[in-house]
Amino acid sequence: MTLKFKELLHELKHHSPFTALASVTAILVVLIIIYLIKIDISKNIFEIAHPLHVLVSGIATAGVFYKYKKNISQVLFVGIIGSIVIGSISDVIFPYIGGLILNIKTQFHLPIIENTITILSSALIGSVIGVSTKFTRMPHFLHVFLSVFASLFYLLAFSATFVPLSFILVFIIVFIAVIVPCCMSDIVFPFFFLGEKIKHCNCK
Repeated sequence: MTLKFKELLHELKHHSPFTALASVTAILVVLIIIYLIKIDISKNIFEIAHPLHVLVSGIATAGVFYKYKKNISQVLFVGIIGSIVIGSISDVIFPYIGGLILNIKTQFHLPIIENTITILSSALIGSVIGVSTKFTRMPHFLHVFLSVFASLFYLLAFSATFVPLSFILVFIIVFIAVIVPCCMSDIVFPFFFLGEKIKHCNCK
């Protein structure tokens, strides 16, 4: 357990710069969309971003796990559970708590309950792709970017009193909402099931 905790800290430190850059980039893109292009971020946009995040998370999680464990049923289980649970924490739970802290009246919306078939299908398809391709490098890259946008879209779509100054604190919320769950999902989560020391990730 101590070794795994040290490896988790190593991966968090390793992925922090990229996650911070992705968070800043997403916020800048959203600011341009809202205040220059004049397009509102609706709930429908989040309902697209979240399943895509779950799908890519399934690819990365199952892909990493399959490298070390060839039992298909176990790999699919880890991929599906990991992508849904961690994706929900990243896209919904953390942003919701952050919204409460910012007092922007964020509504709670959990897609796995309200859109069960869509989320389960996304997790299953992603896990199958992960097993079939054993491809982890690009999915993890996409995973982080999709997670950043999904978390940000959730705050924008389900908050009633969002103001421009809130973006300063939103960066912190989005960063935390992405770095911990995504690292857990793609790297730590599979290796906890494997019961062996986490090796340095090659899925940047």
